[in-house]
Amino acid sequence: MARWSESWLPGAGPAPQVEAGAAHPGATFGLPADGVTSVAGFGRRFAALAVDWALGYLIGLLVSGPDPLTNPTFSWIVLGVWFLLTAVPVAVFGASAGMTVLGIRVASIDSAAVIGVPRALLRTALVALVIPAVIRDQDGRGWHDKATRTIVVRTRA
Repeated sequence: MARWSESWLPGAGPAPQVEAGAAHPGATFGLPADGVTSVAGFGRRFAALAVDWALGYLIGLLVSGPDPLTNPTFSWIVLGVWFLLTAVPVAVFGASAGMTVLGIRVASIDSAAVIGVPRALLRTALVALVIPAVIRDQDGRGWHDKATRTIVVRTRA
């Protein structure tokens, strides 16, 4: 398999070639065009993020004191709770609560069962920065997925 940097890093070499007639997201990795194990679309990924963020916000409300909305550190509390609610389950199970609800999971492109703690922490930190998650390639992978050698796939049709 080609290095992950070859598709976006200048001077790293040509991007992986997709076979003729297989121009759907995930074709580079041998994934099907639709159904289980196909690449998850942006809508599902965004909805899963919204579910996880809402859970982080609700838990943040519970733990931040008597008047959380006037607490100047409330947004950091929500970010920290969201980070834990996302990174830990992705490292252990491959999916956060929002991902499970929407039927998607993070899969390793190097055939590991789960991505593990270091890659989950890096991936979640890059999602928190927003821009790496928004800029995507032909396979639907953002910079956060490229940096951690992962791809988000569907777990149900």
